[in-house]
Amino acid sequence: MALAKKQSKEDVLHHLRHAILIQELQPGADLDEARLSEEWHLSRTPLREVLRQLAGEGFVEIRANRGARVAEMSHKTLRDFFLAAPMIYGAILRLAAQNATAPQIADLKTAQTAFKTALRGGDIAARALANNHFHDVTGRMAGNVYLLPSFQRLLIDHARISMTFFRPQDAEMAENLNAASDQHDAIIAAIEAGNDDAAADLAIAHWNLSRDRIEQFVMPAGLDLQLGTGTAPE
Repeated sequence: MALAKKQSKEDVLHHLRHAILIQELQPGADLDEARLSEEWHLSRTPLREVLRQLAGEGFVEIRANRGARVAEMSHKTLRDFFLAAPMIYGAILRLAAQNATAPQIADLKTAQTAFKTALRGGDIAARALANNHFHDVTGRMAGNVYLLPSFQRLLIDHARISMTFFRPQDAEMAENLNAASDQHDAIIAAIEAGNDDAAADLAIAHWNLSRDRIEQFVMPAGLDLQLGTGTAPE
């Protein structure tokens, strides 16, 4: 991944975000400043600014006297993710239906076209990133300054986790990809109609479509908690 010429901070931000989202840089991996500085042909001061920005966005953790590392996906992180995701997705889509502008709806339709194109291809990372972009547009539609940072942090781990969902291993999983695309279309229709109840319901249905398959790979045994609660099902 080394580059031949000096890179700008924006170039490095883009490349590191991308590498983290597709797990080219694994969760918890140490980020050595000296190696990165040499690899990206960027001096230490702007590199540290890049790492601080990534930390603020949730991609990276900076530890006192121990340097930076890619944000972990620990037992607690995954537990929090599965508890928070349906609530946040529901709130985002409800607000999106209430607040979306015509240009934003056009952006969402463009994102959906790109997602369908990615599904027809075989690139797993492209599928995950196109899906993330679709949902990122809905977050900007919602327009809530308190909710958006939490949603964008959630999308980081959703992209990393969904590398599993977008690599179908049987016919059912392949069908789920088509169902996910159909649900995107339904989400667009609900938002365009301003139907916030339908949009919120679709958020939960969309989450549940991938939840069971994702859990098989990332949820520790005994952590099958009811969505939106802190207790295990009876």
